[in-house]
Amino acid sequence: MSSIYQGRRLSLSLFGQSHSEAVGMTLDGLPAGIAVDPEALQVFLNRRAPGRNDWSTPRREEDRPEFICGLKDGYTCGAPLTALIRNRNTRGKDYARLKEVPRPGHADYTAQLRFRGYQDHEGGGHFSGRLTAPLCVAGGVLLQELERRGIGIRARITRLAGIADLSPFETPVDQKPFPVTDDGKAAAMLDAIAAAKREGDSVGGVIECVIDGLPGGYGAPMFDGIENQIARLAFAIPAVKGIEFGSGFSGCDLRGSENNDPFPLRPEHNNAGGILGGISTGMPIVFRLAVKPTPSIAKTQNSVNLRTGEPERLQIEGRHDPCIVPRAVPVVEAVAAIAVADLILEE
Repeated sequence: MSSIYQGRRLSLSLFGQSHSEAVGMTLDGLPAGIAVDPEALQVFLNRRAPGRNDWSTPRREEDRPEFICGLKDGYTCGAPLTALIRNRNTRGKDYARLKEVPRPGHADYTAQLRFRGYQDHEGGGHFSGRLTAPLCVAGGVLLQELERRGIGIRARITRLAGIADLSPFETPVDQKPFPVTDDGKAAAMLDAIAAAKREGDSVGGVIECVIDGLPGGYGAPMFDGIENQIARLAFAIPAVKGIEFGSGFSGCDLRGSENNDPFPLRPEHNNAGGILGGISTGMPIVFRLAVKPTPSIAKTQNSVNLRTGEPERLQIEGRHDPCIVPRAVPVVEAVAAIAVADLILEE
């Protein structure tokens, strides 16, 4: 089933649509006795939540999870952990036209092909980034447990609208209002988002994630490699179009003598991104995700009327992010936590 992630130990089910009564998740396979700090979880969820700043959609949601089972006195009790997040600020009328005239670059068109008109088109239905809210509930719970085990996960923006921040990523940026290492580059990126918004357009970027503290020897070759597990979860994030580990695509321009990480046990550099043969080396795991520009833009675009088959011009109304990249940063941390926790809990 497309809404269920089945790992080695963990099973995660996401449910709901952008404008349904609620979205939510069920996380099964958690051992009993894992502590959940609701205040820390809420701080994490607020980083993704909409309507908090000028570079996100004006749709404001509390994103406060209601745990309906699996949690007792602040600890997991061994039953499946289920949480709901209510949708309270919906405006379905903004999407009335999109069932017949799909947004270029969006799943409106393929949803029509796949579900023959029965899909929920309001807010993108279950293709919406709204489903990353319960994804972050699951990831946020697991981040707390991984931290207690000495494993840290941090992500940042390294490129946005062609502006690169390649400064050393030595400390988390989750306390910053904009998740980059270099504050000067943050100002330039914010200016680029504001310019795109004024022009009715959008921009995309690249998010880098680092996993610290995972010992060597976790993972497996072939289909169960760490890269496989992270990539599978990462592509559940809407707008993600590419992934690379370590030196990634730039490593293709190097010779083997340059790209290889010389041993001893802690190599001088980490072009492998902490993974060899699908198994952790003990070095930090490093991967980057390409995030496309938000397809819902105010500029008039060419589309087609699916009912008549005739070309039609479309100007999208409603509330949309001019750049989804900043809000996607904690979502990347969440999917990394799910992948790593599945490895750890299996052992």
